[in-house]
Amino acid sequence: MAPLRVALVQQRCGPDPDDNLHRTLTAIAEAAGRGAGLVLLQELHRGRYFCQQEDPACFDQAEPVPGPTTDALGTAARDHGVVVVGSVFERRAPGLYHNTAVVLDADGSLAGRYRKMHIPDDPGYYEKFYFTPGDLGFEPIQTRVGRLGVLVCWDQWFPEAARLMALAGAEVLLYPTAIGWTPDDRPDEQARQREAWMLAQRGHAVSNGLPVLACNRTGEEPDPEHPDQGIRFWGGSFVCGPQGEILAQAATDEECILTVDVDLQAVERVRRIWPFLRDRRIDAYTDLLKRFRD
Repeated sequence: MAPLRVALVQQRCGPDPDDNLHRTLTAIAEAAGRGAGLVLLQELHRGRYFCQQEDPACFDQAEPVPGPTTDALGTAARDHGVVVVGSVFERRAPGLYHNTAVVLDADGSLAGRYRKMHIPDDPGYYEKFYFTPGDLGFEPIQTRVGRLGVLVCWDQWFPEAARLMALAGAEVLLYPTAIGWTPDDRPDEQARQREAWMLAQRGHAVSNGLPVLACNRTGEEPDPEHPDQGIRFWGGSFVCGPQGEILAQAATDEECILTVDVDLQAVERVRRIWPFLRDRRIDAYTDLLKRFRD
């Protein structure tokens, strides 16, 4: 089996959702022209990251799935013969919204969706105000290029999520992401945060014997309530192999279509020499279902 060429679209997001979508569709076409069979987009790529504040008017940005964004991504997937993993602020019902990853197969059909399970609530990331935790579980999505274990941003810090995707037969882990620094972060703190972000996900690759794709946005986005503040998204989108080895990585402050070949057959080879799934003590893990072992 030939390696799978993947592309991660790292972009800046402006205030015009239609312009953002147009640039994303252009990037998908370019990625396909480079031979990519799988294109991963960043979290909530249709607009700026609105969770810096709690504003009920932001719910107007939500849309159904299927809906306008999935229709546009599906058309691009079909026209270029690629699998596209996108991200949508999903309106499920009045007062019920999700942060949802969508997977469009190479024929343009909606292969599946994943609703973000772990929802943060921190200064500048007030996601609990907007998003209901997902209820679809950790289920890989079958596509023409393989079984995709799609998770979203804050999920990337939780080894349980990656493990459950691996146990369900995922062949690769994918993380659409929106993470960055605040203006008050010192350079040494910035370095620690970004290194921790990469280390956590490379650890998921190693402990599960799976490639990992993490696509982050880049650029500065102001806080609507405090224009002199905001988030500087650190980019750094990357792809690593099943031993955590970095296969490709983007810069922190530039738009990029990161393209690299991923050998999915390496999963079998690596798991034969590091059989972590074989040696799991599933008889001794019941306390993992507790919040804390008091």
